Amino acid sequence: MSRMLKKREVCALVSISPATLQRWEDADLFPKRITLGQNRVAWWESEVMAWLEARAQRPLTISSS
Repeated sequence: MSRMLKKREVCALVSISPATLQRWEDADLFPKRITLGQNRVAWWESEVMAWLEARAQRPLTISSS
């Protein structure tokens, strides 16, 4: 079984801010968090790593504004 990552660990691993993590979660663009307690959340490491691998395999698209 995979270990669980704290919010700080997820943000460091993905190189994003907590605010970006929240936006991605709200938009269903990131794996769902698991509530461990009233003030504690975590993510399965295997789900975060699978998400990163899937992102790495997609071609980069640059949109012009």
